[in-house]
Amino acid sequence: MRRLGIALSQAVLLAITAGMLSSALNPTAAQTTTAQDINAGPRFRADGPDAAAYGQNEGYPSCTGRNYMGELRCRVGAFSHFDNLFPSRTIAASKSPIPLGRTASEPTIRFVHNGESRTIDQYLDANHVTGFLIAKGETIFVERYQYGRTDKHRLTSFSMAKTVIGLLIGIAVKEGAIGSINDLSEMYVPGLKGTEYGRTPIKALLQMLSGVQFREVYWDTTSDISTLALLTLGQDPLGSLAAVARFNTRLAEPGQRFSYSSAESLVLGLVLAGATGRTVSDYANEKLWAPLGAEADATWIIDAQGQEITLGYFNAVLRDWARLGLMLAHDGRLQGKSVVPAEWVRATIEPGPVWPGYGYQVWLHGRTVALRGVRGQFVMINPESKLVLVQTALREDNYEELFALWAALSSQLP
Repeated sequence: MRRLGIALSQAVLLAITAGMLSSALNPTAAQTTTAQDINAGPRFRADGPDAAAYGQNEGYPSCTGRNYMGELRCRVGAFSHFDNLFPSRTIAASKSPIPLGRTASEPTIRFVHNGESRTIDQYLDANHVTGFLIAKGETIFVERYQYGRTDKHRLTSFSMAKTVIGLLIGIAVKEGAIGSINDLSEMYVPGLKGTEYGRTPIKALLQMLSGVQFREVYWDTTSDISTLALLTLGQDPLGSLAAVARFNTRLAEPGQRFSYSSAESLVLGLVLAGATGRTVSDYANEKLWAPLGAEADATWIIDAQGQEITLGYFNAVLRDWARLGLMLAHDGRLQGKSVVPAEWVRATIEPGPVWPGYGYQVWLHGRTVALRGVRGQFVMINPESKLVLVQTALREDNYEELFALWAALSSQLP
């Protein structure tokens, strides 16, 4: 498997598109209340599947550095304290957080998987999920936490951060900091001049169509993604610019060949910083996080040069991930307030010319738009029904079951 997302079988994708996985069961009525309703709130659980193996008896230690790669006992703590393991920059909460509504009680939701009727409890019992949230419109219906995680933990994104940098590029285009997405990246990153990534248009980077050779196989320590992560997350003193310039073999002209590559997202971060003359986090704070009405600080891991590692490692609380998804579901607006230009959101979720399953730094599965990160991170969005599902997790589990649950929600939530 060369890229994230191919794990889903073609049959499952077709079923999602056709809506064939939906349960025929009737929805349970749910009364909507304000976010301040004292009877409403998230549900917490101290354990989860295989909790002992994931460090429950040790208080879920985060360990140090990249130990989570090989030691399961470190993973819960690491994925909720990533900014304690590596240098980071803070993206401050909004001074005027946008409240989300909440149902007075969690609705009963059922879905069918492998011919069996299942519940959310059964899904969480079987999958290594740390945070799970379902919202529609601007109302939260389900909010769950496992392995001792809470609504105060900043849960890491891995490649879901790619969508964040894609949205920031769109804002910079709208504001004129970036003249056009047809510009070559070297116009904004002089250090890439003369390299293959330097002569790649921004649009091709957004769509993973650079044509530059990059091998992204997560379980292979000789893969290019392992090298890139080691140099950036591992705080190589030369930073992201030098790291990405190592990959300089062209296989195809820009716009002709889809290949999922974290290097493209890293170049986009360099482009944004060069175009705006600001750090990515500073720009994100003013242009995205504050307008989004985020309730909590987020953080972004930085390299040894102080550049955000924009291929991943954005950390935020679960409800703020939900706000991001709900904003995209509402064409770039949340509670009537514009956050991302509507025309950029529409371009973002437009199927690509070479690979229709990918837009601008976002995955497309039929009617579903998805932020996706390795080891089970998801923000799933249905722009038509304004439905959003957020999941943070410890490992890839049964994606077919997740998509079956997702497909059933449309018929069961008012």
